[in-house]
Amino acid sequence: MTDSDVRAEAEAIKYETQSVKAVRGTENRTISKWENDGWELVTQTPGKLRSELVFRRPQRKPPWKTLAIIGGVLVALGIFIGIMVAVTGGDNDDAAEPVDTPSAEPIVPEDEPAPEPEGPANTKPIETEPTEQAPLTMENSPELAALLTGPADIPSVEAFAEQYAGQLIEFDGSIGAMHNHEGYTTRYDILVTYGDYSETHSNGGPSFQFRDVNITSDLNLTGDVPDTIGVGDNVHVIARVGPFRDPLFQLEPVETRVR
Repeated sequence: MTDSDVRAEAEAIKYETQSVKAVRGTENRTISKWENDGWELVTQTPGKLRSELVFRRPQRKPPWKTLAIIGGVLVALGIFIGIMVAVTGGDNDDAAEPVDTPSAEPIVPEDEPAPEPEGPANTKPIETEPTEQAPLTMENSPELAALLTGPADIPSVEAFAEQYAGQLIEFDGSIGAMHNHEGYTTRYDILVTYGDYSETHSNGGPSFQFRDVNITSDLNLTGDVPDTIGVGDNVHVIARVGPFRDPLFQLEPVETRVR
């Protein structure tokens, strides 16, 4: 087979595509699941809270060979019945009435789906992940309000981290400290506390930490993005609840905006 024949065969392949919405942070799990089902990732478009993944796979061919065999058997059966009627009815005075025979066209069984017509593939987006709940805020969650404004006692913080593991929380905070993570020059451990930055007093609540993050990609900065970010900056945070590792409450940043 020549290269031109290979290209012609590849161009003749028709694909069906699916557009999938996946919550940020779960893209790899979603891609693996679809690839295990025979799909191929075409594009990945990140969003604020969800990414759009587009997959494709070759369209399945209808089982024409099986249907043709069934149709041939039915035709042969019809011919046999016609011969038997002609033989057994030879002694009758009346002429034998013609016998209808099945069509030679393949018959599609009732439980077999009809072949899909050629044309644009179905691109209707489908959800593969459950719709994520809205972030907890000071207004809609008394538990978060108590956590942010109350004393940072360990039992209360541990209980919140366990109850709301993986949930999104949203609050106004500030950067209290920022250090290179284990000697890396582009990855940081960032300390975030509730409320506006102050060197003289605390607004309450635990010390949150964005651990081992890159400012450009992991913080997911939005709005009027500054050239630099550091200690003393007030920020608005949407983050996923992680474990509490005394004395730091781990968070995974989802969206960060400098206030």
